[in-house]
Amino acid sequence: MSSATSTGNRASLGASVNSLWSRIGGQNISLLIALAVLVAIFGFLRPDVFFSARNVINIGLAVTILGILAMAQTVVIVSGGLDISVGSIVGLSTMVLAVTIQETGSVPLGILAGLMSGLVAGLLNGSVIIYGPVNAVIATLGTMSAFRGLAYLLNNGNSIAIQGDSLRVLGVGNFLGLPYAIWLLLAVIAVFIVLTQKTVIGRNIYAIGGNQTVARLAGLPIKRYQLGIYAMSGLAAAIAGLILASRTMSGQPASGSQGLELEAITAAILGGCALQGGKGTIVGAMLGVLIIGVLNNGMILTSVPTFYQLLAKGALLILAVIVQERQRARSGE
Repeated sequence: MSSATSTGNRASLGASVNSLWSRIGGQNISLLIALAVLVAIFGFLRPDVFFSARNVINIGLAVTILGILAMAQTVVIVSGGLDISVGSIVGLSTMVLAVTIQETGSVPLGILAGLMSGLVAGLLNGSVIIYGPVNAVIATLGTMSAFRGLAYLLNNGNSIAIQGDSLRVLGVGNFLGLPYAIWLLLAVIAVFIVLTQKTVIGRNIYAIGGNQTVARLAGLPIKRYQLGIYAMSGLAAAIAGLILASRTMSGQPASGSQGLELEAITAAILGGCALQGGKGTIVGAMLGVLIIGVLNNGMILTSVPTFYQLLAKGALLILAVIVQERQRARSGE
């Protein structure tokens, strides 16, 4: 009797572990382990600074912009696309925001103009890709350059100082001990999790990325979805630009936004996104963001030269793609 009970307990425990593994996901567990290893390494090298409350908040602040971009990039990649222009849209939106405030003296109008510029840029990306039709990589590679050029043209390549304490609050204010920017990131994460996991729209996006032909035969309006996805990506980039502008209190055509597209794509792929589409999660992408944030913070604290930091980020992207391709090959996709 006791033997049967023991066997039953072991079976129950095994079932619980398997249920937990499937719920969290093997990919996410691997990311959690990688994150724990990075924390242990940098905590060992700089225990006096790395684990301080101030530094933990600094890491959170550092990943707010990247986190918002990575959430949107995840949805784009899941749908079978790619948006390389998000960094340029961030810079462009800060310039539009700054120019509008400078000309009108209205911070709310500047914020609205900045957000609208990102939305329009995203719609332009989607239109070129859908109605060109042009490959998403080529299209957004072209608009990446065009949007950055436009941002430079708005003030002859110079940044623009922003006046207005109401905008500064987003950059320096806090609520319940956490900066507003982190609360904004948490809100965006919640919205994207609900969108991708709890709505018909989210399920349709996965279906389009998984097999566009089958999705079309099922009657899904693919072009409408693609246009909406790229518009969403542009708007998310503008929200990230709003955080950047509130932090620097200036419109920046490139500084602070250059290279964000690489990091956003890296975070999404680290989080389990397949470049072929149809696969990826918001939680996984956010873990990828945290890994990049901890890596960046740790390299700065340990005084790793900037050139080596760039090398590490590039190597991380290549490694993430290699892992994804090997997993795809093993699963026979």
